[in-house]
Amino acid sequence: MFAGDDYDLILVARNRQKLEEIKQSFKTINVTVIAKDLSVPGAAKEVFQEVEKNQLAIDVLVNNAGFGLMGRFDELAIQKQIEMIQLNITALSELTYYFLPGLKRRNSGRILNVASTAAFQPGPLMAVYYATKAYVLSFSEALVEELKGSNVTVTTLCPGATKTNFGSVANVEGTKMFSRAMSSDFVAKKGYEAMMRGKRVIVTGGLNKMGALGSKFLPRSLVAKIAKYIAGEK
Repeated sequence: MFAGDDYDLILVARNRQKLEEIKQSFKTINVTVIAKDLSVPGAAKEVFQEVEKNQLAIDVLVNNAGFGLMGRFDELAIQKQIEMIQLNITALSELTYYFLPGLKRRNSGRILNVASTAAFQPGPLMAVYYATKAYVLSFSEALVEELKGSNVTVTTLCPGATKTNFGSVANVEGTKMFSRAMSSDFVAKKGYEAMMRGKRVIVTGGLNKMGALGSKFLPRSLVAKIAKYIAGEK
């Protein structure tokens, strides 16, 4: 979507080879690749410093890096869960912190933070992941209010299960929640369109919208039980 609208791109991920392959697929725009593992403390600041060193102006910041893990909290490796918090929360917050002042100075820009329908309820068997996405939603909505009166917008994308490598990493591909996973193209398109309109929150998919709405009215204990059921194997 960005390339189709002639945006130049800065791509950040761990795998430089994969980034270079993606870069070669774009012929009409400039693409800068930065190989960084954002689950490592300090990596977000290094990304910002590299962007500044190369004098690249940021008009849109998309925070979409993240991963999840399936299992009981006390049975999953604590280091992996700490890395999840670092990536899903800390890196997202740091990148926003470093790049937001530039957007405010120009009084123009957009931020798209990728949360999840997990943001609307507690998630037994994925406790830390759900909690990280609740943070993303709360943080982003707070920024919307702080930026009122400016031309800088913050949009939170809250998709349900989506066909990416998230499912295999989190070990949830065989669960009920992934039985009706949406295509990544569909989710990306809806998120992009919502961001360009300056929309506050976008939940993709009719059933997901119903679930997010229902979680506001049902008792939290019941919502947690439903989430635990959905996380179970088919």
